[in-house]
Amino acid sequence: MNLQDAQDTIQAAGVFFSRSADATGAGRRQVVDSNWIVVDQTPSAGSPFGEIEAVLSAVKIDEPSPC
Repeated sequence: MNLQDAQDTIQAAGVFFSRSADATGAGRRQVVDSNWIVVDQTPSAGSPFGEIEAVLSAVKIDEPSPC
């Protein structure tokens, strides 16, 4: 799922603040969220979470995933 869709899904669940991270470790910012693919998440799928607890790790579309 792209990062924008993942953030929209989290917001639809009633949590409005999540975080994203560059899964390559390069520290790049996700400026256009729809250009990034989520490759990992914390907490794991199905786990309860609150504001700012969700972290979506992403890589740019067409990049290999280190996860």
